[in-house]
Amino acid sequence: MLSKEAIESVTSNALKSVDLDVGEKSQGKVRDIYERSAEHYGGNDEMILVTTDRLSAFDRVLGTVPYKGQILNQISLFWFEQIKDLVSDYVRTSPHPNVIIGEKCDALPIEVIVRGYISGVTKTALWYRYSLGERTIYGHDFPEGLTKNMALPTPIITPTTKGGPTGHDERLDVDEVVSKGYLDAELWDKVQKIALEIFRRGQEVAKEAGLILVDTKYEFGINHNGELVIIDEVHTPDSSRYWRADTYEARIAAGEEPENYDKEFIRLWYAERGYRGDGEPPAFSDELAVFASQRYIDVYEKLTSKTFEPVSYPAENDIAVAVKNS
Repeated sequence: MLSKEAIESVTSNALKSVDLDVGEKSQGKVRDIYERSAEHYGGNDEMILVTTDRLSAFDRVLGTVPYKGQILNQISLFWFEQIKDLVSDYVRTSPHPNVIIGEKCDALPIEVIVRGYISGVTKTALWYRYSLGERTIYGHDFPEGLTKNMALPTPIITPTTKGGPTGHDERLDVDEVVSKGYLDAELWDKVQKIALEIFRRGQEVAKEAGLILVDTKYEFGINHNGELVIIDEVHTPDSSRYWRADTYEARIAAGEEPENYDKEFIRLWYAERGYRGDGEPPAFSDELAVFASQRYIDVYEKLTSKTFEPVSYPAENDIAVAVKNS
């Protein structure tokens, strides 16, 4: 684990964005994405994804966390290797820890959310709806007697549409993916089976690491051969919710929330200061950035059993050279 002092020394150099001379750039919340045409090198069109250190919550970028981009990429690459027997991925190469160069795919219009616990307080959350008396939620039947933050009898899928730049995702019942024409029944069945198995493996690895994998989001696409592939992130602290395992039961018994090891603790930090997405947020402090970096590094090291060895800042020129030479 990097020391607090080592992280503090690079906080001001956290990677905010990268400009590459490789094609058209689009900017997501935490990634700079470039399309590189096949005519430049032969083969199929590529996507160059540079995962920055930008931190998003409440649908906006709030600050930067040192080394966050490298950690998200490296956890995803770790997981792509663990699930190759289940589904191929879109990765061609990773010439730099912040960079994944992948085949351009047609993303499925559905994001697959897998949930292992009944939690959450927003109006779309499982626990919120269950606490109001609903027992059929997103097409799944729930038994009586569940309590907040309790493990579900079996993990479930709650699909969503992919929200555009100006809109949120639409939560769907599990059978609406087919009935509304998003995917055909055969493909949707395949996606669900793969997603549930990836999640099962994720929970096993998390358990060995002293963590609980609570829920996660998977994105799939179709490559140029018409094959289903997994894209985006897998089991990162941004795409998944993790709880600390050894304190879970005691905190639940005390009526407390489980200890988060994911982006949720940053949302909670803002909520404790009265901010829930509206108006001007409190300043994202260096102290929070350092703590967040330590938490992200801890998740990486717990899951992979490797010591995190970052590439030094500034990284932008290194990324440009690495991509140019790839």
